[in-house]
Amino acid sequence: MARLRTCSLTWAALIILLLPGSLEECGHISVSAPIVHLGDPITASCIIKQNCSHLDLEPQILWRLGAELQPGGRQQRLSDGTQQSTITLPHLNHTRAFLSCCLNWGNSLQILDQVELRAGYPPAIPRNLSCLMNLTTSSLICQWEPGPETHLPTSFTLKSFKSRGNCQTQGDSILDCVPKHGQSHCSIPRRHLLLYQNMGIWVQAENALGTSMSPQLCLQPMDVVKLEPPMLRTMDPSPEVAPPQAGCLQLCWEPWQPALHINQKCELRHKPQSGEASWALVGPLPLEALRYELCGLLPATAYTLQIRCIRWPLPGHWSDWSPSLELRTTERAPTVRLNTWWRQRQLDPRTVQLFWKPVPLEEDSGQIQGYVVSWRPSGQAGAILPLCNTTELSCTFPLPSEAQEVALVAYNSAGTSRPTPVVFSESRGPALTRLHAMARDPHSLWVGWEPPSPWPQGYVIEWGLSPPSTSNSNKTWRMEQNGSATGFLLQENIRPFQLYEITVTPLYQDAMGPSQHVYAYSQEMAPCHAPELHLKHIGKTWAQLEWVPEPPELGKSPLTHYTIFWTNTQNQSFSTILNASSRGFVLHGLEPASLYHIHLMAASQAGATNGTVLTLMTLIPEGSELHILLGLFGLLLLLSCLCGTAWLCCSPSRKNPLWPSVPDPAHSSLGSWVPTIMEEESFQLPGLGMPPITKLTVLEEDEKKPLPWESHNSSETCGLPTLVQTYVLQGDPRAASAQPQSQSGTSDQVLYGQLLGSPTSPGPGHYLRCDSTQPLLAGLTPSPKSYENLWFQASPLGTLVTPAPSQEDDCVFGPLLDFPLLQGIRVHGVEGLESF
Repeated sequence: MARLRTCSLTWAALIILLLPGSLEECGHISVSAPIVHLGDPITASCIIKQNCSHLDLEPQILWRLGAELQPGGRQQRLSDGTQQSTITLPHLNHTRAFLSCCLNWGNSLQILDQVELRAGYPPAIPRNLSCLMNLTTSSLICQWEPGPETHLPTSFTLKSFKSRGNCQTQGDSILDCVPKHGQSHCSIPRRHLLLYQNMGIWVQAENALGTSMSPQLCLQPMDVVKLEPPMLRTMDPSPEVAPPQAGCLQLCWEPWQPALHINQKCELRHKPQSGEASWALVGPLPLEALRYELCGLLPATAYTLQIRCIRWPLPGHWSDWSPSLELRTTERAPTVRLNTWWRQRQLDPRTVQLFWKPVPLEEDSGQIQGYVVSWRPSGQAGAILPLCNTTELSCTFPLPSEAQEVALVAYNSAGTSRPTPVVFSESRGPALTRLHAMARDPHSLWVGWEPPSPWPQGYVIEWGLSPPSTSNSNKTWRMEQNGSATGFLLQENIRPFQLYEITVTPLYQDAMGPSQHVYAYSQEMAPCHAPELHLKHIGKTWAQLEWVPEPPELGKSPLTHYTIFWTNTQNQSFSTILNASSRGFVLHGLEPASLYHIHLMAASQAGATNGTVLTLMTLIPEGSELHILLGLFGLLLLLSCLCGTAWLCCSPSRKNPLWPSVPDPAHSSLGSWVPTIMEEESFQLPGLGMPPITKLTVLEEDEKKPLPWESHNSSETCGLPTLVQTYVLQGDPRAASAQPQSQSGTSDQVLYGQLLGSPTSPGPGHYLRCDSTQPLLAGLTPSPKSYENLWFQASPLGTLVTPAPSQEDDCVFGPLLDFPLLQGIRVHGVEGLESF
């Protein structure tokens, strides 16, 4: 635990610390444990001494962890007069932090004392302890894995002891080996070792929270010895040693000098420099041999080689791989079979075109640097005349007249292949039949045939682009050795959408049959364009189309069907599919006077192609047809109206809503049927202040009071009876329903009008009743409106006056006849009113 004496946070406090009687010796911190497990609690206390006289009697002690103030301190005064503050940190989550005890001194925070706190974990058990005896440094090197981080200073010590048994009993101790900081390996010098005696070894890890030890390792130093690898080198040429064969390498190595007395075995690995081949392991190599011939390699190929060794048969560890050695294998003569094929030129039969293909006889057949075509004359023994020397797979040369056979060989720097005889025989064999070809995919062609009888020994198949070029070197060919074959799949040099010429020739013993030819496309294309549409006839709702089919083209797949598309101005599309043999089509169901866009699509198995768009408009209907259509539409509308009217008239439930059934005034109760009164029909006589008129009363003449608008000439009354010639309608029409019904009448009759006699007359009163069955015509009231009653007219002064009676009217009651409700009144008991 490290305690730091008081320090100041400001320059002013620093000056105070230098003064006598400062806070230098005032405070002291004590903690329960300076190093704890990470996350464990810790308790600390701070005591302020009594000799700090310049402090307050009750100074407040503050705690700070790092840069953060910590609440929860409990402060008290002890019996000796000192001040003590105690704090408990519940979880210490910092691996390293400083806890300070402070006071407020002036305007700054003064640290009285502080202590460093550490938190971490105890050391884990070291794992994977292993040791190697290094003869170069003559030391035993051990290494281990220290385990997870502890966040605390942890020391590792390699401990060991000597033992004569199986390390069950501990002998002399060996000096501990302490590695450098951060390292997990350590070396025990040779002077502390007995190479052939057992020793126990383990690793001990220790820190402030605990100690751990690895499992003990019991070994002899020489059982874990690791040798240094030998040094590979190339063998020097010597007349005593034969040169390496093709595909072989001769190499030797020098062993490590300090390990000459140790029995050991070695192994070799190699791989080609080119490519991404993996290492091939060879071993174990002979014990005493320091040279080795490695065979089975590719000729003329560069290889990388490495070697390593181990103590054997006693225990030990493999050495590291030696530095690489690069060697190249020698060439070998080509071991191939040459398949040949020849052709004579048509213009010059003595000029021969010879073709060949090398077929490897082994996995490693050797590299080929060139080919030689030679001829041995029959009269010259041992003489060989070269006809052609080339690196290509074909050669053209003039054939000597006496030559019937030539030899073809492949060569390289190591030698030549076995000669392949080429015999120029005539076409004397039978030809094959039913040669055909078809495309399997864009990059292959299948060619088939029927074998002739007898079966040939093989076939030569040639193919190339057609039409052929001036040189036949661009053709590809292959030889089929199976004479019973009936076809072959061509996959070499095939490109899509190309026309190929394929030639098949049967081969017999010392003869060949005539060649047969066939043409085929590697992949057929879709039609280039569709036929052009033509309009043949057109109507108001139909259009007849026709087209001329395109002639078949070589390389184009045959048509399978046509599709016609047409679209109207509302962007509605329609289509139909037709056979490939169709030459025309009629579109039905078109709209008159409408615009349509039509195009034809031609389709095959290889694809489809659209033709040009044809735009047309259907015909407009003629005038007579338009009239007929309008007439039919009008007739249909008339029939609909008649049917509707008949339905309304015949159905009582539909008739009443249109015209309500008005009760007969003479046979019904007016109190049970009162029409709706409109506000505009309320009428009053001007200047009289009367209520709206609803009742008719006829008075006798002697009781009549002349009104202002009546005529003053009584002689013009036409000798009417004593009844008053005027009438007054008065009363509220809405109160009619509340009045009691007439006692003399029945409940279903209503007094339409009442004529009263004079009260002074000795005779009984006269009543006028109406038995009319007419419906109420004027709506809500029998009184005429102001513009209908000619009796009342407005004067210029705003008063109503009556017009002078005309000559044609002999009764002042003439205007009363204008009232439609009075035209049906029947007068009973007064004969003088007949003219009324």
